[in-house]
Amino acid sequence: MPLPKPPAQKASLLAATDFESQSAPRHDKRSLKPAATADVASGPSLELLDGRVATTVMAPAAARVTPTAAAVPAPAEVQRTRSRAPRVAGPAKLFVLDTNVLMHDPMSLFRFDEHDIFLPMITLEELDNNKKGLSEVARNARQVSRNLDALASFTDAKGSTDATAGIPLSKTGHKDAIGKLFFQTTLLDIKLPDGLPQGKADNQILGVVRALREQQPGRDVVLVSKDINMRVKARALGLPAEDYFNDKTLDDGDLLYTGVMALPADFWERHGKTMESWQQGGHTYYRIAGPLVPALLINQFVYLETPGAAPLYARVTEITGKTAVLKTLRDYSHAKNAVWGVTSRNREQNFALNLLMDPECDFITLTGTAGSGKTLMTLAAGLSQVLDERRYTEIIVTRVTVPVGEDIGFLPGDEQEKMGPWMGALDDNLEVLARTDTAAGEWGRAATNDLVRSKIKIKSLNFMRGRTFLNKFVLIDEAQNLSPKQMKTLITRAGPGTKIVCLGNLAQIDTPYLTEGSSGLTYAVDRFKGWPHGGHVMLARGERSRLADFASEVL
Repeated sequence: MPLPKPPAQKASLLAATDFESQSAPRHDKRSLKPAATADVASGPSLELLDGRVATTVMAPAAARVTPTAAAVPAPAEVQRTRSRAPRVAGPAKLFVLDTNVLMHDPMSLFRFDEHDIFLPMITLEELDNNKKGLSEVARNARQVSRNLDALASFTDAKGSTDATAGIPLSKTGHKDAIGKLFFQTTLLDIKLPDGLPQGKADNQILGVVRALREQQPGRDVVLVSKDINMRVKARALGLPAEDYFNDKTLDDGDLLYTGVMALPADFWERHGKTMESWQQGGHTYYRIAGPLVPALLINQFVYLETPGAAPLYARVTEITGKTAVLKTLRDYSHAKNAVWGVTSRNREQNFALNLLMDPECDFITLTGTAGSGKTLMTLAAGLSQVLDERRYTEIIVTRVTVPVGEDIGFLPGDEQEKMGPWMGALDDNLEVLARTDTAAGEWGRAATNDLVRSKIKIKSLNFMRGRTFLNKFVLIDEAQNLSPKQMKTLITRAGPGTKIVCLGNLAQIDTPYLTEGSSGLTYAVDRFKGWPHGGHVMLARGERSRLADFASEVL
């Protein structure tokens, strides 16, 4: 195709309204009769999602366009202009934020789209009281104060800030937040039942919500709080209250990506005619095309088990357009393919070992019930690639130090000794792996155990900031207790040649204020699905013992 001719003259400058407007695509087909489309082509027609701007930019000739030729914005254009389009009909809601919402998510001010935010004065006082210290809550309180200072620093043409008219939240560059921020600048007539103490901060915020509903009867005023008891009190007083849901990756833990998909029984009949297959490196590859391809993701495992036929276990390695490439797996259930003496006992464990032993997978997440073999398989794969294949230099193990019961107090010793009591699961699995070497004698097993422990370093999460791991095999145990911010801090420590494996059971979250939907492990699984160098497998069956399996089901 020949290239177009270069322009002969300089382009004219666009007006400010031209940047805001977007020309709608033309859906009418070209006609052989130019007279039939003369009216349509006589003037430009612009279709804007924001009705307030459309009235000033729309050309007069647009009124002569027939309904069948009306321009409808394409999905891509809707995505680009979403920040300027009102998402609901009617007036925007007014959300009154509790202090715990701001300290939970410092960016929560900009998460309410077109709706307005109201901050009571007692909220600012509580932020000021909690800003001191090195804890996560104190850091979030200081970040919120900086955001509020940046918003309050914007002035109008006269050099003043009109807090009563509201401060646009998009002033600091957050285009999705098109609402306004309001501060409590006057003393509101707070009326609460006599049974509620007037001096408590929560009760004062409830009084502010009630006063705002009386001042603005035609507008929805909603309290947003992470405090369950405060939401219960608000509903008891007839005030609408909601939890802060923006931090939750999923509303339901059952919707979490499993990394495994069962193929339909008629897979070969529907895809066999157009399928291409070849063998390379001891694996068989299948290139398929059909209705199944849009539902697949890179590094997702698929299987087909049909009675009387050989089963198919494969992994999606490539998706190009409407075709996908499936690669058969290595069978780690066979003793000849054992990893440090460990073989897979079920289908999902075989999938997990294929990911763990793949040098192209840099980030792996494994979830499952207690006793499903997550830590054992990961340690076996790490030792095999550190000591046998020399792919990594050492194994780094870390976890969140959240106690199940009451805290036992400070622990003596250095970092390695302080983390020792938290690494009981590591010692148990190393003992199991030491028993697999039956050929060596007592001295041989002791020497192997010393060598293994010299290659495993136990690190604390408190000292991870600023570090870079080069050619390391990083194992993050009990990752369900990590927040999304902590998970990001750990994953970004990876340097060249480093593999990070996150293990966890979302049914055993011990960190306060974390749920299955807001856990950092859920966050990582959802964000990394489909990445060519990452994978996830949900282990479905426990293999520890029949007692542990039965207890996980009935207790």
